[in-house]
Parts: sequence; C-alpha cells; structure tokens
Amino acid sequence: MKDPLPSDIFKPGQILNNTYEIIGILGRGGTGEVYLAHNQVVERDVAIKALNQQFSANADYLDLMKREEQMRNIIHDAVVRYSECSRSDSGQVFLVMDHIEGPSLNQVMLERRLDDRALMIVAHRVLEGLAATHGRGIVHRDLSPDNIILRDGRPERATIIDFGIAKDTAAGARTIVGNEFAGKYEYAAPEQLDGKADYRSDFYGLGALLLAAAREEVPRVGTSPGEVVRFKRRALDTSGLAAPLKDLIDWLTDPDPARRPQSAAEALERLERWLKPDTQRDKPAESGRKKRRLLLPAALAAALAVAGGLWATGYFTPALPEANPYLLTASLVPGAGGTLTGNAPDGETAAALRNAFRDASGSPPPENALTLATGMPDKTWPGDVAKLLALAAPLSRWEISVTGNTARLAGIAPDTATRDAMQAGLAEWPSPGGMTLQAELVAGPETLGWAALQPYLDRLATCGALTAPADQPGEFALLDTITLTGSLARPQDAETIRSTLAPVIGDRSLEIQAQVLNEDLCRIRSVLPPVPAGAMSIWLGRGATGEAALTGVFQTGDNPVVDIQFPANITGASLWVMVVDNTGKVFHVLPNINQTDAMVDDLGQVDNGIRRVRVLWSLEQLKEDASRLAVQVSEGDYGKSEVIAILSKTPLFDLRRPRDESVNSVAEALAETLKGREDQIIGVASRIIDARQ
Repeated sequence: MKDPLPSDIFKPGQILNNTYEIIGILGRGGTGEVYLAHNQVVERDVAIKALNQQFSANADYLDLMKREEQMRNIIHDAVVRYSECSRSDSGQVFLVMDHIEGPSLNQVMLERRLDDRALMIVAHRVLEGLAATHGRGIVHRDLSPDNIILRDGRPERATIIDFGIAKDTAAGARTIVGNEFAGKYEYAAPEQLDGKADYRSDFYGLGALLLAAAREEVPRVGTSPGEVVRFKRRALDTSGLAAPLKDLIDWLTDPDPARRPQSAAEALERLERWLKPDTQRDKPAESGRKKRRLLLPAALAAALAVAGGLWATGYFTPALPEANPYLLTASLVPGAGGTLTGNAPDGETAAALRNAFRDASGSPPPENALTLATGMPDKTWPGDVAKLLALAAPLSRWEISVTGNTARLAGIAPDTATRDAMQAGLAEWPSPGGMTLQAELVAGPETLGWAALQPYLDRLATCGALTAPADQPGEFALLDTITLTGSLARPQDAETIRSTLAPVIGDRSLEIQAQVLNEDLCRIRSVLPPVPAGAMSIWLGRGATGEAALTGVFQTGDNPVVDIQFPANITGASLWVMVVDNTGKVFHVLPNINQTDAMVDDLGQVDNGIRRVRVLWSLEQLKEDASRLAVQVSEGDYGKSEVIAILSKTPLFDLRRPRDESVNSVAEALAETLKGREDQIIGVASRIIDARQ
C-alpha cells in the first residue's frame, strides 16, 4: 500500500456507487491508479482500477477499459476475474476486479532469483490462463513481470492481471498506448511494433518476462525506436541459462511467430514433458580398463536373484517424484473441449480420474494428462476430486482447481434451476477427508438474445407491447441489465413479469420501466399495430402559457393543448387522432364533424420542415373559432387519458366515426380495419394526459 497523495483520484474512506469503500492506493501509473477497496454489500475486498479525469473522456482509453471489462465471463484461477465497469459521481471511469493477494513477479525478481523449476511452473500456470483467454479470442498484448501476481507468493498460483490497459511501472518499463498497440517495449513481440498482435505475441511476452526473471533485471532494448527495432529482430540472449528453461525461452521468443508455439495447448504439452522429473539414472561411463569381477557371497547373490524376480513381476517400481503441493486442474470451454492436468498416486487412480473427467466434460483426456507422484494429502483425495468433477457435469462452462486439500469450482450453469440445485449439493462440503471447497457459480444461459425473450413478453403483455429502449443491445452477457419499456394494466403485472423471466434470464438484472394505465387505455393499446412512431410525435402544451408540458401532468383548471408533428415531406397520407378518456369513452378528434378531411397535405402548418397539426386548442383559440376542440380539467376528470395518432397511407376508416363511442366498439373496429393492412401504417404515436387534483 502506498501513502496517499493530494492528487490521488480517490481518498481512503470514500464510497463509490454506494458499494465500494476505498481502503488505500496500491499503485499509480501514467493513465490512472489502482486501489484496494471493500465491497460493503458482499463483504469482500476488491481491486479498483480508475482512469484519470482526462482519460475518462478519451474514446480510445474508454475502448480499452470496455475491452478489459469484457473479460468478466472468463472463469479461470490463473486469470484475474472482472466484475464491473462503472463511472464515479465525479466522472472517473473505473473497473472492479478480484484483489489478488501476493507480490508481482516483478517484485520477486528484484529481491531474489526464482530457481529454474519455479520459473517453469510460473510459465505453465500462465499458459493455462492464456489457453482460457485465447479460447475467447482475447490477446493480452502486455505480458510483463508486473502483470503476473504470485498468489501468496507461490509460483504454482501465478495469476495474469491487467488485460487491455497499459501503465508505467516502478521497474522503468516504458508504456505505449495506441489504437493498435498496448504494451511495453521490453516485453513486446517484434510484430507488435508494426501494430500487429495475435496469440503468439503473448508467448513472446511470456518468454521475455521469464528471461527477465531469470536475469533479475529488465531487458535493455535500447533508447531509440531504431535501436528497439534492431533488438527485436534478433533472438534474445539466453546464454548462461540451463536447459530446459533455456529451450523454453528460446522457443517462446523466436523472432519469427511461425516458429513459436502455435497455441497454448502445444506449449503446455511440451512444457509438461520438461517438468516431469527423469526417473532414469545416468549410467556411469565405461573405462578403457577391463572391469573387475566382484565375487558376491552366495547369500547376497541369492537375494539379488530373488529381488530381480520381484522386479520382473512388478513388485518393485522406480520411486515416484514428490509433488508439493499436490495439484489438479480441469476445465471445460464450450466449443473448445476440456483440459486436465495434475497429479495422481498410481496408474489405477489416474485412470479413474480420467474417466471421471470424461464423464463430466464429454471429452476423453490424453493418457498422460496426469503425472504420477507422491505427496497426496489424504487417501480420500481422489474420491473428493472425482466427486467434484461429477458435481461440475451439469455446468455449461467450468473450471476446477485443486491445490492440496483446497479446491475451487467456478462455472456457468445453463439456467437458474441447475445453479440452485448445485448450490444445494455443495452443502456436503467440507469432505470427510478435510478438502475445503470455494464455489463461484453463475446462472446462465451464457448468452441471451432478445428473440429468446419475445415469446414470454408477448404472453406477459397486459397493456400493449413490451419493448426495449432503442439504444439497448439485442444480446445480453451475464450480469447485464435487461430493460423493458411499455405499459401495464395492473401494478402486480410487474412482479408477474419478474417471476416468469427470472429462470429465463439467469444472473442478469431486470429493470421494468413501465407505467400502469387503466383497463380502457390498455384495451385500445392491445389492438394497435406493432409499428414504431417513426418520425411522428405528439406535443403537449399548456393553453394559458403556450409552454410545453413535458410531464403530461395537468391539474384542475388547466387547459391541455395537443399538436401532432411529423416531417412535411410525408404527403398523400391520412391522419387519424383519438383521445381515450378515463370515463370509458373514445373521442375522435380528427377527422371530426368540422374537419372531415384527414389528408395531411391540407392539415396544420409547416415550419422548418415539420408539419404541426393542432387537434386540441387553447380556450382563447376556441373563442376565435368555435369549430375547434378544446378541453379543460375539472373535478371528476381526474385520471389518465391517452392521445393516439395513427398515420396511414390510406384512410384508416372508410366512414367517419361518431364523435364519441365506447372503448370496446373502437377496439373491435380498429382490429377489423387493421387486419391485413399492417403495411399501410406509417407510424403510431401516443401521449398520456394525466389529470390530477
């Protein structure tokens, strides 16, 4: 934790979005700062990355933050978990992510040198994380020692952080942020200097950071662009390093991407072979002298003969290496299959665990997926792992990480019912053998489109169509908010919608922006054609002052005026306007007895390309022309009425309707006249007049 400065974006004790209490600052960079915060709702510490004010309004930096936030659906123990992208009251954009306890590889390498095997374990862990992110089409582009955190200081728990945003570091690595490249000269692949990056660029960054950790210093790549380019064209200097670490770094950092690993899976496969200890002892060199024969006592010779027979029958086997900690990692990614790595005490147990993984994932793992080793924490360990794999089977995406007797299960259930059933099954943990389990389950589906909701919305609508805001996307990721707009016939309809959609939307929020209308208004709305208003709108004003009534609320004595507005280039069309009153009647205001023609060419006035047709006038205008229609709010008129305008290519009705008629009569007539003529409707617009005491 660093000492606070007056220039810091947030202050200790400050509460962001009524949820996150700032504890202190973890780091500062050129574009922003990282804070330790406490989520007061779930009682959990998190890390918050905030952009400085000048960058929070910069579209390029906002795009980088949005891209980083899209990582939230990737669930892997080797990848930092993101949960939210938000904006503070003061305007700073910030990301919320897991707080990873432990030093960065950069901090460790400046204090001490990790041995070769520890660095290769870090590489294995990072490659597992890259397999998960690359599988989702995400390239980190900025792998460096400060972006690798060793949870609790342990190489086998290395975690990748900082996807999408580059920053300055205390180690002196310069940061570049541009439209095509976010990375550091010292660790960037050669092709990144040309604005190109793919999965293989991350492998170069991993190799370069391993070399920096082995050398205990940041690479010196030059002080000018030309020097940097020339440095990147050459293979990195790995002289003095021993195999297989040297071989790994040389392979990962080949200047030609085609000669690097072509996938994280390929790199993991070779690395796992290197990590397996060699159980074959080197044979001593044969001397040129004639070997002396050793005369063994008869008893010893007999004992060796017996031992040789036992060895041949499999009684004796070579000693297994010890795994500390004892590990197992398994995952399933839709479309990419499953992965399994880890330890097992013997071949029979390894086969049982492979079968359990096959049953859970649907894909058989390689025969060498598990390494035989001693060090198993408890005799119940294989059974607990098999039980955990079986528990994950109903999930559509999952990842299991077991370290010793500590297990973590993260995954996405296909629906809420499956998630809830699984959480009930977790009540049996911890296991009899002492294995503890941390579970992070999210209810899917993983992706959800508006089309999947439409059948439910059509059935749940009680007052016209339930729709989405114009700027809402048609696809919803997990934890997104889905917004419904429209009207409802009864207050309790909203709760019915929530309870019906809850198992459909999974772990997403539902916001219903709907007003409750009376049954008469809803009866008419139910037969209106499902077409947008288009360019047509309804303007409400106050007759006494001429000012707009934005809320649509009018009180006793008020005189509402109404204009229908649409582009003047709409010609040859017909306009029909009605008012659905709160008394159970519908008043036809256009055409009417005094204005029988509803062709738009002859209506209203044109100003700045907009035709304004007044259908309800002020009381003063009524005095000027008694044929006009005007209304005034009085006692007994309280409630909600609705002005509805329909613009059609041909007249809506063949004959003029009476001045007023019942709601049911109009609803039946509208349904009849609109049948088969939906393509004739240009637009439908409506506004509520809310009369109050």
